Amino acid sequence: MDGIAVRLERLKREARKEWKRRVKRLRRGTPQARAKEWRALAGAVAGAVLKVALIFALPFAVLVRGAVFFHQYGRIPVWLALLVAALITCGIVTAYAAWVSHRLTGRARALFLGKWVAMPLVIVFCGHSLLYLARVNAKAEPVRAYYTSVHPLLRLALSTLILADGDIVVTDFGRQPADYRRMGLPVNSRTRHYRKSDGWVHAVDVRTTGRGAVRNRTVQFYFWLMGFETRRHVGTADHLHVELRQSR
Repeated sequence: MDGIAVRLERLKREARKEWKRRVKRLRRGTPQARAKEWRALAGAVAGAVLKVALIFALPFAVLVRGAVFFHQYGRIPVWLALLVAALITCGIVTAYAAWVSHRLTGRARALFLGKWVAMPLVIVFCGHSLLYLARVNAKAEPVRAYYTSVHPLLRLALSTLILADGDIVVTDFGRQPADYRRMGLPVNSRTRHYRKSDGWVHAVDVRTTGRGAVRNRTVQFYFWLMGFETRRHVGTADHLHVELRQSR
């Protein structure tokens, strides 16, 4: 532990020196040179932030998109698709952990990190995603009660999104024909909100009201990128409808 602390302190000192060097150069230069340097510095910071964001997002994207891809195009059962995607994600997390370990201690220890770091993290995340939806992310308790009846891949995608946007609110999961009559809408016999032959609901509705156009478009793009069909439409209120694509 002492060795890791020493290495971390050394990295901090190097980062502080580099920052001070750039600030001094900015102060000495002409206005044009300073403006150019500030633009270069802003670009470097933005690039670094983007890289960190992509590195952080990669395991989640592989887990969700991989599971959807294997299930829909590989034509394999959903639990097997999820297992394959989880194993690949474990490999990515192990590689990250091994890189950090090598930087700090000089040793990668990939097998140890895969068994005791990557695998537990992926298992806990998948278990939490499949079993739990917080009250703040459901419009009402009856909606939340339907959560485990939703298709596992939709639950996984929704829970991953909530990590990045904790204000997401699900307004509807499963429905019965009587629900349409209660809402004053024609009964839809083809809706994906009904339980299908596999026993799961294949659609969710996400609140869009009061969230802004950019956030709503970003959420819609996320679900599309993960392999789901999306539609922005109005039933009793404006919302984003997300459903699992039907196998062809």
